[in-house]
Order: sequence, then C-alpha cells, then structure tokens
Amino acid sequence: MFSYRRIYLVSCVSRKTPYPAPAQDLYTSTWFQKARAYVLRSDSPWFILSAEHGLVHPDDVLIPYEMTLNNMSAAERRAWVEMVQNQMGESLPDADQVVILAGTRYREHLEPWLRRRYATVSVPMRGLQIGKQLQWLSENEPS
Repeated sequence: MFSYRRIYLVSCVSRKTPYPAPAQDLYTSTWFQKARAYVLRSDSPWFILSAEHGLVHPDDVLIPYEMTLNNMSAAERRAWVEMVQNQMGESLPDADQVVILAGTRYREHLEPWLRRRYATVSVPMRGLQIGKQLQWLSENEPS
C-alpha cells in the first residue's frame, strides 16, 4: 500500500466567497491563502478542517456557510471531532507525518487521535499569534 511522506490539515476561516466554490478557493482570508500556498509548495496531499463539513478535500465544492468551532460548546466540538475522525478513517491516506495548520479549537481533541494513528504529528505554528503565523507561512518552506 502506498504511503505519503506527509499530509497537511488546514483549518477553515470565516472569510468566504459569497458563492459556491471548491473548498481551496472558498476561504478568502490572507491567512488561508498563505496556508494554501505553503501546502501547495509541499506537493503533498492536504485537507481542510471545516467547522460545517468536517474533513474536506480541497476540490470539494462547498456552499458558503457561517459556522465556527469557536462558538460551539465543548460537547458540540467533541461531536465534530468524532465526525472528523470517522471521515479521516475513510479518507486520509497513510503517511509518515501529519502537519496541522490549525488553531487550538480545531486540534484540541483531534491531535491525540492523530498521534495514535501517525508516527509524527506536528503543529509548526503552535502558540504563535496571527501576525507571527502569517510571517511564518511567508518565510518558511515545507521540508
């Protein structure tokens, strides 16, 4: 069975186009555009963590929505994580490493599960404020 060296998980953002679009084009914030450019330079598979849809392939066409994990209760976030874990079990390819480009709410209950499934899980921007994240995405290259 084929295994990738690395896969990326990128969180969704609130700024979206006002019309349906492939997920990689739906999210329009500067942060998402820089994160997308970063993962595209890696030439590795990547997926989006959507508050509404869970795990999304970048080519999946989505209708704009207004949902964020930041407004969900702890129980709602745990239900979201369970949905995402089920989707990942079906859709995520095997890999040596998973790189998460997402905030705490998106990874808090997901990261432990990923650590059980993958040899290496990294969160390269952990603890960085948004300005530092934008700088990091601009200055770093996928290894």
